[in-house]
Amino acid sequence: MFYLILCILCSSMLAIGMRLSEGKIQSKMSMIAVNYVACLVVGICYTGLGGLIPSGEGVVPMLGMGAFNGVFYMFGLVLNQYNIPRNGVVLTSVFSKMGGLLIPLVISILVFREDPTMLQMVGFIVSMVSIVLICQGGEKETAKKLSIGGLAILFLSDGCAGIMAKVFQEMGNPLLSDHFLFMTFGVALILCVIVILVKGERVGKNEILFGLLIGIPNFMQAKFQLMAMETIPAVIVYPMKSVGTIVVITLAGVLLFREKLSRKQLVALAAILVSLVLLNM
Repeated sequence: MFYLILCILCSSMLAIGMRLSEGKIQSKMSMIAVNYVACLVVGICYTGLGGLIPSGEGVVPMLGMGAFNGVFYMFGLVLNQYNIPRNGVVLTSVFSKMGGLLIPLVISILVFREDPTMLQMVGFIVSMVSIVLICQGGEKETAKKLSIGGLAILFLSDGCAGIMAKVFQEMGNPLLSDHFLFMTFGVALILCVIVILVKGERVGKNEILFGLLIGIPNFMQAKFQLMAMETIPAVIVYPMKSVGTIVVITLAGVLLFREKLSRKQLVALAAILVSLVLLNM
């Protein structure tokens, strides 16, 4: 549970750093690229320069899983940018978070034979309802011409990105977990740089500053998630990480950014607390 709490805190720090960058950067993609560079530097700190190139059992599968994970990381970012102007922040957020919860749950149960209790399943359902409520609790958006295909692909992409940590935990060599993360962020960085070059975007000092700010917690939340899943079932880790992060971010929004919560968001927070209790029973 200790590593899961650290994962939630780091995931929250990542989101808060992204929130702080709003209005201060010109290129979100450039900031994300610097973030991936920071992730790679932290990864080297764990593997060491001498151990950066792994050898032994499980290297090839690790490289494949890390590469797929990196593609899904970057693909999810691009899909978010595609969907927000077409479908709005609310629907984009809901489909993204639902994909990151539902697909890992289904795969963990059907493929990896994890067996949550009835109370934990109720907690999972409550957590999903809470996410929908809290995403809808902000300002109303004007009607948009929906892109159902874009939302569906976003759902699948974020779900695939979410489940890759579980796939590696079940099928990969645990001694190569740092290399798995290094490969993930390395591939994501390469793809991000390609997008930047194609779009002709530039990297400014604020992009570097905020990229470094979010890079360390980004790597650490991924590492702590892998460590948490060594002792806690994935069907518990995924929803607890999601709703726990929402609680911390919401509290930070109130305390740091003076945001006001709607009645629907207050109900969602209460439901989240209930879901956290049920998930731990």
